[in-house]
Amino acid sequence: MGDGRALDAAEVRAWCSLALEALGREREEIDAINVYPVADGDTGTNLYLTVESAAQAVEAVFAAHETGPSVPAAADVVRAMAHGALLGARGNSGTILAQLLRGMAERSGEDDHLAGALRRASVLAREAVAHPVEGTILSVARAAAEAAAEAAPGSLGDTARAAYEGARAALDATPGQLAVLGRAGVVDAGGRGLLAVLGALVEALSGEAPTAPALAHVRPAAAAALAQPCADGGPAFEVIYLLEADDAAVARLRTRLDGLGDSLVVVGGDGLWNVHVHVDDAGAAVEAGVEAGRPYRIRITHFDTAAAESREQVQRAVVVVVPGDGVAGLCAEAGATTVLARPGEPPASGELIDAIRRAHAREVVLLPNSAELRHTAAAAAEQARTEGVRVALIPTRAAVQGIAALAVHEPDRRFDEDVVAMTAAAGATRYAELAVAERQSWTSAGVCQAGDVLGLIDGDVAVIGADLPGTAEAVLSRMLSAGGELVTLILGDDVPDGDAVTARLERYVREGYLAVDTVVYRGGRGASPLLIGVE
Repeated sequence: MGDGRALDAAEVRAWCSLALEALGREREEIDAINVYPVADGDTGTNLYLTVESAAQAVEAVFAAHETGPSVPAAADVVRAMAHGALLGARGNSGTILAQLLRGMAERSGEDDHLAGALRRASVLAREAVAHPVEGTILSVARAAAEAAAEAAPGSLGDTARAAYEGARAALDATPGQLAVLGRAGVVDAGGRGLLAVLGALVEALSGEAPTAPALAHVRPAAAAALAQPCADGGPAFEVIYLLEADDAAVARLRTRLDGLGDSLVVVGGDGLWNVHVHVDDAGAAVEAGVEAGRPYRIRITHFDTAAAESREQVQRAVVVVVPGDGVAGLCAEAGATTVLARPGEPPASGELIDAIRRAHAREVVLLPNSAELRHTAAAAAEQARTEGVRVALIPTRAAVQGIAALAVHEPDRRFDEDVVAMTAAAGATRYAELAVAERQSWTSAGVCQAGDVLGLIDGDVAVIGADLPGTAEAVLSRMLSAGGELVTLILGDDVPDGDAVTARLERYVREGYLAVDTVVYRGGRGASPLLIGVE
């Protein structure tokens, strides 16, 4: 390049910090012009959360060097920025932005670093999208790369400003490229967010921030058009997860997911990927990830029709922690926002806060479904309240209690009445869990050996058995001795002959307790062998 250098570590740090500030300022306005691919009003928020994760990773690199005499290498900082974005990517645009940053990281330190990095970023981002569409963030990224290439060789500041101006011109053209934007009278929200990130780069290198364009600058009648969801209705769920898998498995996953839905974006590499897709069958999308490798941090969001018809927040939402992807799909179909708790990996308060924000509601009912999450959920609820959200924490201790509460949820009644009804339903549900002992130990029911099946009722070991069906029958006998009208069974995917097990237990209840009904759900991967609820 003209000044013979690439970005240094301090400039990358400043860029990341300024980008976060810019997206923080413009988040709500970018949300307001979000009409493609789904008019769910969250593009600005998703981009902010993606860059927030990137900024945290960058600061962690600098913190590791605080006690030493040296500063981190610029290449390490750029890679940290890209990796942090990959881990924290949210939504369609956030996932694409993470891949753009990965492309820039790949060219870190090269002579034509900025122009070459933007060019590589654009190529990688297009490769990550199953069906690239013009008039989106992809068009803006390509224009930025082309403008930077024309400006090189030159100073870093001049190249960055040329990229910004090229991106701005491309952004102005997006309403003419994508019909839904033209009807709404707005530019592409993802492209507008990328322009903010490029503007932050200009400021980091030159000390002067470019003048940001008006967001809804085509015609003022955008609000009416923004209320319309995608013309074809679109899939019901957004599914996002991180995935540990090799390249061959990811190639097969792309094909599988492309047949399930749309807005497919798979970004990453070197064994770690971020998967984003819109589907009608959320469980199938997660199962495809399980077949490809190890999915985690699974997020399933229901595209609420009522929310899509208005840019305003919904009045009320339910956020529920679930123990398996099958339960996640069940709760998402009921309209809840879900947070997956994997064995040994309980969600942190930040994940719960993120879910509350994604729910985009004035009032939120939080169902932690675990006694161990009591303090974590309380901290998340308190943080959300400082952000203006009215949160009620119902101390559910098991997934079956959460399902019972969700079953009586009525968003149209008064908030306090809804919370009371949901709390009563959860409290009236006794719960049990069957697990396999990992080693010999003392329990409240006596000594167990490794491999024994433990039946825990309300959190305490009540039955020790040799096999799952027999132990489950003993647990059901104890629970139904106090009465009950409905038995809920949630079976994990790892149980051998699962259909035979549930058939036996349904028969046991039917023949021994004539007035009691039984309902069976699949817990999916990550769920306990068997969860039991009695109402």
